[in-house]
Amino acid sequence: MLRLKTARGSAIHILFTLLLAGLNTFAFCQTKPITLEDIWSNGTFQTKGGPSGIRFRNDGVHYTAQSEGRVEEYDLRTGQKTGVLFDAFKATAVGDWKGIMDGYVLSEDEQHLLLSTETKSIYRHSSQSQFYTADVSGKTVTPLYTGGPQRYATFSPDASKVAFVVNNNLFFKNLSTNNTAQITTDGKVNEIINGASDWVYEEEFELVRAFEWSPDGRYIAFLRFDEREVPEMKMEQYNGGEYPEIITYKYPKVGEKNAVVTAHIYDLKSGKTVVVDTKADAEDYLPRIAWTPKGDLCVTRMNRHQNQVWLLLTDPETGKTSTLFEETNKYYLDLHEPFFLADGSGFIWESEKSGFNHLYRYDMKGKEKTAITKGGYDVTSFYGMDEKNEMVYFQAAANSPMHREIYGVNIKGKKQHKISEDPGFHGAQFSKNYHYYINSFSTINSAPQYFVRDREGKLVRALEQNDGVRQKQFEYGTVPAEFMQVPLHYADTAIGGPWDGYLNGFVMKPKEMNPTQKHPLLMFCYGGPGSQQALDQWKGANYWWFQMLVQQGFMVACVDNRGTGARGEEFKKMTYMQLGKLETQDQIAVAKYFGQQPSINPAKIGIFGWSYGGYMSSLCLLKGNDVFNSAIAVAPVTNWKWYDSVYTERYMRTHQENPTGYEENSPVNFADQLKGNYLLVHGLADDNVHFQHSAEMANQLILNNKQYDTMIYPNRNHGIGDSAARLHLYRKMTKFLTEKMKDEVKP
Repeated sequence: MLRLKTARGSAIHILFTLLLAGLNTFAFCQTKPITLEDIWSNGTFQTKGGPSGIRFRNDGVHYTAQSEGRVEEYDLRTGQKTGVLFDAFKATAVGDWKGIMDGYVLSEDEQHLLLSTETKSIYRHSSQSQFYTADVSGKTVTPLYTGGPQRYATFSPDASKVAFVVNNNLFFKNLSTNNTAQITTDGKVNEIINGASDWVYEEEFELVRAFEWSPDGRYIAFLRFDEREVPEMKMEQYNGGEYPEIITYKYPKVGEKNAVVTAHIYDLKSGKTVVVDTKADAEDYLPRIAWTPKGDLCVTRMNRHQNQVWLLLTDPETGKTSTLFEETNKYYLDLHEPFFLADGSGFIWESEKSGFNHLYRYDMKGKEKTAITKGGYDVTSFYGMDEKNEMVYFQAAANSPMHREIYGVNIKGKKQHKISEDPGFHGAQFSKNYHYYINSFSTINSAPQYFVRDREGKLVRALEQNDGVRQKQFEYGTVPAEFMQVPLHYADTAIGGPWDGYLNGFVMKPKEMNPTQKHPLLMFCYGGPGSQQALDQWKGANYWWFQMLVQQGFMVACVDNRGTGARGEEFKKMTYMQLGKLETQDQIAVAKYFGQQPSINPAKIGIFGWSYGGYMSSLCLLKGNDVFNSAIAVAPVTNWKWYDSVYTERYMRTHQENPTGYEENSPVNFADQLKGNYLLVHGLADDNVHFQHSAEMANQLILNNKQYDTMIYPNRNHGIGDSAARLHLYRKMTKFLTEKMKDEVKP
């Protein structure tokens, strides 16, 4: 593995050559001041994305995209519009169709459309809509169902039927007869869910639609969630009424009862449902279901500790299962799903069994045939396989943990070759026949760009290069983020692993560095298991906020601690059972390292993080009270006992099993150690990290007579995402930082 590295003795270890040509000329131009309104209100720095909502067509050279009320077809190679599949303004409506659509789905045969309207978000990934059906050849739009909003409407493989969920029950509609059949009848809010997932499966397993059509359209497999014994969580919504609205939903915290999940198969021909014999107990998870090309159902079963997984092949007529594959791990297993080969010969599976995440080919008896990828690097995304040409495509951090490249390799693990170009962060969306892909690319100093490339990576055409953002960087005199490596000889390294003794990071420095002036430093962190922030990737709005702080005289830095991703299994999982311990040690050590640099004031070092990052910034300020001057914690976890079962137990097991890990690494237990300045921020409608975390933290600070700053956001969830709230929040954070470090900030 090639890694560019300079001598350890320098103050800042530059790792990469800057990619943004002409950046050094910024020092010679008139710098315009960056404002929060520019970032959050005026759209001054907004980037353009690639084609939104595109669907590749079966021929591999065309795609469809939504434009106002139309579904239009384009040639991927030229960008020219080649047709209009649907025009809402010309459609004849059946029912109350208003000619407005939020999205669309094209059937597999490309002759039918599902149109969604009145879409409303539920949680992070879930939503409900009113769906309509339409034929590409016709002009009539028909409501799918009139008995209430639908979720996850999905065509059968032959597009003759549509399955969907209403009021926690599963339905299907026969489009030729216009008849609707109700498959389940016991669905009830906060009790039974059929065909959709509960909150924790959605958040932690990213499962929302919990049903799948069989390849021949005869069966519908679905998951049933019995959450009657799961404890309830309540949130208040303040909408100007006389009393607040109470929102109640099921949320399993650490050690509490999860929903009892069972798998079922409905036979459209007989109208009967069989229960899949998963041999799972009430503690096990069933996070995935998928059909094999030959018509067997594969159910993924995982134990509650998430260190053992089984793939179960199921006979759809009887529900009987046999074990296709099993894997265990001494720490935990990330959730993956099998990619079944169309010829029925086997499947592709991701595993860290070599110490790095790689792709393997297995036969249908569960025997390993080939290690498709191998080496001292992690595969970070699997894009699929061109089965005609036996080529597998994937994303990997092969050249550096901070980069992502796109590769192709033969199914036998031969002829691996890189099909992306410049160093940075590459992503890919392949056409259905894998002849072309849309390549997204950015670096930490250059905004996202989008290109069409062929299967070998050759440029076909540029889609969007965000030239306007580069011009804004010039006008506002942005400084380059410089990559660095911090030698970790300050931290307790008793819990080791096969790593190089350094941490990756980046720093942004004022462009007019006065050697006699010491600058305040803001450290930004997230730090959670497998995550990365020190990536050569565009940082979005935070890039501009960091640049604004730099204009005001701050230095900004970000360093990925132990437990983060793309450096192999041992580096990622060495925080197992002790979340927060090594990560906090590392961030404190990094702050000490920066404090020794001549340009940084060691008495003015702050840290900012959100969610897990808020947990980290809180713990760092408390345990590193002799190092950190200030901390901002947005939506922080403050005690792992109060977070959800799936996430927390994956890394910590239960409090009963691991009391020391919980008690020694939860910020509420160290409130008495607060010495610096603390800003605690939370949304009252946070369904993920509940406001309880900040309320209990505040209680402990008050009991210990510790002063702190706080801000709450009514009706806002974990992301505090609307523009008004974001502007308000970033103004609050900026004011906090400048007030607490103002003696070192330029006027």
